[in-house]
Amino acid sequence: MTDDDPVKSQIASALIRSALTAHNGSVSYQVIQEFCNTALKRFARPMSTAGCGEYIENVLRPLLRVHSSVELFHEALAFKNRYQLSWYDSLIVCAAIQAECGILYSEDMQHGQRFGKLQIQNPFL
Repeated sequence: MTDDDPVKSQIASALIRSALTAHNGSVSYQVIQEFCNTALKRFARPMSTAGCGEYIENVLRPLLRVHSSVELFHEALAFKNRYQLSWYDSLIVCAAIQAECGILYSEDMQHGQRFGKLQIQNPFL
């Protein structure tokens, strides 16, 4: 995790540890792609490619529940149109719905917004 904001880093780390321990968390391929892009370029101390690979294998892979599919793309396109979300947010929301998540943690989406049984929560508020 980045050390740009130690409080956010602690909260995010605790959420990830909890998901791994309880086996009740989920990430999609889209989240992994965005994580890698950020970790390799935008962290205060960017991860090495080897370090990023280890993080994927040890932390993200056990949480990977939704993979890319044509069905997911079509659902995301419909969601983008219906809710006026960005393409990438639509992919993340649709993947969370496919994984039957109740909560989607995001600091970028509207806190409290609901999509059926899925609720967006900003863990940093």
